[in-house]
Amino acid sequence: MKSLKELLAERAALDEAIVQEKKAAAAQALSQVHTLIAEFGFTAQQVFPWKAPKAHVPGKYLEPKSGATWSGRGKPPAWIAGKDREQFLIEQPSAAPRQDGPYLAELAAEAARGRSR
Repeated sequence: MKSLKELLAERAALDEAIVQEKKAAAAQALSQVHTLIAEFGFTAQQVFPWKAPKAHVPGKYLEPKSGATWSGRGKPPAWIAGKDREQFLIEQPSAAPRQDGPYLAELAAEAARGRSR
């Protein structure tokens, strides 16, 4: 039976061989991909098709009976069409940052004072 040292050395050698073989296989695969792209004239969009993700717009108006919301964009739904939109507004959070906790600089100053004592 092999010693722990010998087994660990074999494992390290195998890990290195795996890394080297993986690099060689990746280089060969990339070369083949480049050859096929050049041969057939594929574009990046054809090789890697993608669509820009649609931006989700949160609801601005709420219909209390059904719980339906409307962002305020596009054609208004029947429940809000021709009515005063103010009564359907969803409470929006204020843009001002909350200030009910200490600032990061204050925390750092307190920590520095604690270290110097």
